[in-house]
Amino acid sequence: MLDLKLINGRIFTMVDGAPPAHALGIFQGRIVGLDDEVRQLRARSTLDCAGTVVVPGFGDSHNHMAWFGQSLSEVDLSGCRTLDELFDAVADCASGLTEDAWVVGSGYDDTILGGHPHRTDLDRIARDRPVWLKHRSGHMCTVNTEVLERAGVLNGSAPTYEGGTVVRDSDGPTGLLEEQAQKLVTALVVPYPVTDLIDAIGEASAIYASEGLTHVVEAGIGGGWIGRSAVELAAYVGARHRGLLRTRVQLMVASDALHALECHSADRSTFGLDLGIASGFGDDRVRIGAMKIFMDGSLIGRTAAVTDPFCDHGTGSFQLSTETLMRRIVEAHRSGWNVAAHAIGDSAVDVALDAFETAQQEMPRADARHRIEHAGMVRPDQLDRFASLGITPVPQPRFLYEVGDTMADAVGAEREPWVYRHRSFLDRGVRVPGSSDRPVASGAPLLGMQSMVLRQSSGGATIGPEERVDAETALRAYTVDAAWAAGEEDCRGTLERGKLADLVFLSAHPVEVPPEEIGQITVLATLLEGICVFGQNHVDHLQTTHHTVPYAPHFERSGD
Repeated sequence: MLDLKLINGRIFTMVDGAPPAHALGIFQGRIVGLDDEVRQLRARSTLDCAGTVVVPGFGDSHNHMAWFGQSLSEVDLSGCRTLDELFDAVADCASGLTEDAWVVGSGYDDTILGGHPHRTDLDRIARDRPVWLKHRSGHMCTVNTEVLERAGVLNGSAPTYEGGTVVRDSDGPTGLLEEQAQKLVTALVVPYPVTDLIDAIGEASAIYASEGLTHVVEAGIGGGWIGRSAVELAAYVGARHRGLLRTRVQLMVASDALHALECHSADRSTFGLDLGIASGFGDDRVRIGAMKIFMDGSLIGRTAAVTDPFCDHGTGSFQLSTETLMRRIVEAHRSGWNVAAHAIGDSAVDVALDAFETAQQEMPRADARHRIEHAGMVRPDQLDRFASLGITPVPQPRFLYEVGDTMADAVGAEREPWVYRHRSFLDRGVRVPGSSDRPVASGAPLLGMQSMVLRQSSGGATIGPEERVDAETALRAYTVDAAWAAGEEDCRGTLERGKLADLVFLSAHPVEVPPEEIGQITVLATLLEGICVFGQNHVDHLQTTHHTVPYAPHFERSGD
C-alpha cells in the first residue's frame, strides 16, 4: 500500500521530453511510479489535486542559512533610504535594549543611503553601547567607537588581516571595515552558541519551506569572517534532531577551517578536515559539500578584483595572495574536495580558472564538480574556459533586480553584458543552477526565476538582455540543474521512480503566466519525502481519504 497518492494533478516531472503526469505514488519517502504505474494502487492517503501544478522541490545552490536566520532578529536596515532613517532605526533599537547589549543591524546599502554611516554619528546615537551594522553584501560593516576600542583598532593593538581594510579619513578610522577586516568584530562575538544557531536555522528553514525550497547549499561554515562557529556543523545536525530542519542542506566548509593532515604517503588526503572528512560526507538530509574559498570581494562594495578599474572606484582586491589562493584550491582538489571559489570580478575569475586547470593537470579527477560562486563579471574569452574545464558558474539572478543599477554604474556600458551571465553559459553546454545568496538578496526561487527571464533592474533597466532565458529554463535551473550542481541528480531534481518525494504545489506554472508575474505565483504546499512541511491546510483541502497526510511542525522521519 502506498503512503500517499496524488491524482488529477498536472505533475511536471522535469524529465526531458516527458509529458505532464496526472498521478504519482509515494512510499517511504520515495516516488514509486507515475500514472498507470500507481493509479490502481491503494494508498493510506490520497490527494485529489484537481488540476493543481506540481513540480520538483526547488533548490538554492548558494545561500547563507544561519546568517539569514540570525538576521531575522537584527534591526532590518534594508528599507532605509537615507542615513537619517538608518540613524532613527538604530536609536529605536538602542532605546529598548539592556545596558550592555549590542545594537546589531543588517542590510544597509551605501549606494542607496548616499554613503556609509560614520562612527561619530553612531556614537552620538548609542553613546557607549557597541553598534555593529552589516552591509547588505556581507563584505563590509560599520561599527562605532566602542567596538573599535574593544577590537584594539584605536590603541594599535589590533591584528592586521591580509585582504582586509580599516577605512580611514583625516580623523582616523571611520568605522567602516572591509572584507577580512570584519574579523576584528567577529572575534568579539564568535563563536555563537550552537543553541542560538539551531534556532536561527529553524526559523530560516520554515521560511524556505514556505517558498518551495526543499534543498539549499549553505555557502560557508566553520571559519573565516563568514563562519558562525568552529563547530557549526553541530548546529545543522542539532536542528535536524530537534525536527526544525525542513530542508535538505549541503554545507560548504570555509577554507580557513581546513588544515594540513598527516596520512600515509600513498594517500592523497593531505589537506582537509580531521578523520579524512571531505565533500560527500553525510546523508541526503545534511551533507558536506565543497570547500568554500573567497578569491575577492563584491561588486556592490567595489571590492571585487577586476582587470580594469571600476567606473567609480579602483580595481578591487583579492582576499589573500593569488599564490595562496591557488595553492589552497590545488591542495583541496588533490585531497578529494570539490571546490567552490567565490570569484566576482573578471580578474578573480581568471585566477580561479587557472587554479582549477592546474589542479586537474596535477591530478585528473573526472568526478570533480568545481564551481565559481557568483561569476559576477565574465569576459567573452573566459566563457569557453568554463566549458573546457567543466566549471559550474553559480550566479544570482535576483541581484539584477535588487542591485542591478549600481552594478551597471560600477562596470559601465561596455562591460555590462558580462554581468551575471546565463544564456552564454548554456550555449556552451554549461549548466547554471539557481541560487540567491540570501540574505544579500531575496531568496524566493520564483522571484529568481522571474529575474532570469526579465533581467530587469528595480530602476527599469534591462541588464544584458542577450543573457535572458525562458521560463522553462529558469524552472530547470532551480530543480534539475540545482540538483546536478550538488552532485545529487541521482536522487532529486526530477519526479521519477526511485527519487525522493520532494514536491511543490503551485497556483500556476511559470510558463503559463506573463514573465512579470512569475514571482507572484503562490506556493500552496511543500512536501519533503512525502511529508508536508508547509501548507497543511491546502493539503487537507485536497484530501479524499480519512487518513491524514503526515505533517511536520517538527520534521523527522522515523528511522533517521
